[in-house]
Amino acid sequence: MPVPQKEGPRANRDIRGVREVQLIDQDGQNRGVVPFFDALKVAEEAGLDLVEIAPNSSPPVCKLLDYGRFRFLEQKKQAEARKRQKTVEVKEIKLRPGIDKHDYEVKMKAVQRFFEEGDKVKVTLRFRGREMAHQDLGLRLLERVKAETAEMAKVESEPQLEGRQMVMILAPR
Repeated sequence: MPVPQKEGPRANRDIRGVREVQLIDQDGQNRGVVPFFDALKVAEEAGLDLVEIAPNSSPPVCKLLDYGRFRFLEQKKQAEARKRQKTVEVKEIKLRPGIDKHDYEVKMKAVQRFFEEGDKVKVTLRFRGREMAHQDLGLRLLERVKAETAEMAKVESEPQLEGRQMVMILAPR
């Protein structure tokens, strides 16, 4: 049965198959290339752990530090990075070819608000019945949307017909 791999860097006796290591002490001073067991002894005398920092270099770089504190700080960094990360949502605005002027303006204000929040916008233009015969009206409407949002957004996908609806995706600049 294979041994399960641990998360994170190897420490102390988990470091295997290494004769020599590049040792960095707790003050950040480079002690040079040292036999592995001597480095382990130095770590035990200092009351610290020998942690493998760069396992792929030759010889591997190991540092003397408190492994529990090191893992805690790493987890804290990862949590902070996740907190700052913004997920981009795709908001949808639905239009009809015969949309009135005021309704259009209300929809455009919503589009502008979505861009300010950093979201992408999917503009869907729905055709009903005989409106399918006048797709050029729908295309003109989407071109108008594209022109009005040109300074705050870029077109991610051009208007294309999917069944009874025409779809265009805009992304904030």
